[in-house]
Amino acid sequence: MKRAFKAILFHKGVAFVATFLWMGIIFYLSHQPAEQSKELSGGILVWVEEVLAFLALSVDGEGLHFFIRKGAHFFAYFVLGILLVHSLRLVSIPSKIKPFFYAFYALFISIVYAVIDEWHQTFVPGRSGEWRDVFIDSIGSLVGIILYCIICIVRFEKEGNWEEK
Repeated sequence: MKRAFKAILFHKGVAFVATFLWMGIIFYLSHQPAEQSKELSGGILVWVEEVLAFLALSVDGEGLHFFIRKGAHFFAYFVLGILLVHSLRLVSIPSKIKPFFYAFYALFISIVYAVIDEWHQTFVPGRSGEWRDVFIDSIGSLVGIILYCIICIVRFEKEGNWEEK
């Protein structure tokens, strides 16, 4: 019994540490000055262009760069949404908090973090905060949270109420 309790606490701890580490990574990446940020996305752009050239496909470099930058926003918050909803599900009291509520709280936290992150970027040289990025971040979180909830529902539907798992 004692060993199982320690395993549960460890799992909850790992989930929250992973969530906060991911939030730290987002903060670190958004704290980079514009030139440093452009170098990172530019490196990814070069690699994607090489792959597309190998496949004999051509695309507008500027449009692709825009897509990569906004795709990074979506992906970062997609992962954050999953990590948040998982962490909140682990600490919820099954009979009191229903899946909708901790999914809602995860989305709310993600949106607030996106707003704060974009505001923070206004203090970084060469960077700006954009509502469009908050919207992309929010959609990324929403998609991640919905995917997580669907997986949980499918996984636990035969075992009973999934919020208790």
